Amino acid sequence: MAAAMEPAIILVRPQMGENIGAAARAMLNFGLTDMRLVAPRDGWPNPKAVAMASGAAGRVLDHARVFPTLAEAMADVDYAYATTARGRELTKPVLTPASAMADARDRVVQGGRVALIFGPERAGLENEDVARASAIITVPVNPDFPSLNLAQAVLLAGYEWARDSLPAQPAPHGSRPDGEAPATRLEIEKLADHWEERLGEAGFFFPPEKAPAMKLTLRNLWSRLLLTRADTRIFHGMLRQLIRRG
Repeated sequence: MAAAMEPAIILVRPQMGENIGAAARAMLNFGLTDMRLVAPRDGWPNPKAVAMASGAAGRVLDHARVFPTLAEAMADVDYAYATTARGRELTKPVLTPASAMADARDRVVQGGRVALIFGPERAGLENEDVARASAIITVPVNPDFPSLNLAQAVLLAGYEWARDSLPAQPAPHGSRPDGEAPATRLEIEKLADHWEERLGEAGFFFPPEKAPAMKLTLRNLWSRLLLTRADTRIFHGMLRQLIRRG
């Protein structure tokens, strides 16, 4: 989605640059780039955030905006969700990440601007922060240990936001490096031919009357393995090295 249609991710008084960087990585995993920082404790920019963000630094951190107050960070926001395990004494809808992001998508389609608000690592959002939001997101986790770190919370929300547009398979064929792509039938045939030839030269198929059955078994073994193109190259290389040393 275009930047105007994605949720703004607002980090309120974040304490550690590493956590800001990790949150940026979590954002970009799901195509989110609008990061807003409210009074970061260690100032901005922060080299530790850049180091942790890795490839997300240029896409997210370089464009992050800093605001002195949450109210200013929310100036263009129509509807905001505060992520917190507390604040239930405030009268607001309390949603799971999944239901909140389904609601957010509906609001965006209608032209609204939404934001997700995350609190500082140690104590989370204060009630004064939560009061500015329209709804609360609470993750249904183990009640004996409900704590999530900042990047985990951003990752969960980002996943739920993007889940309908994510690839159906974890690693679509078109995005794999060539070596990780499944070996073709022809590549498997060539690998089987290579091994059969060299094993024959080494006298492996003995006695002669059993050779056809042994070759059939070996051919069936190769076709049964789920080999990648990189795997076939390794098996070819192994055999060549053995021949050289023979």
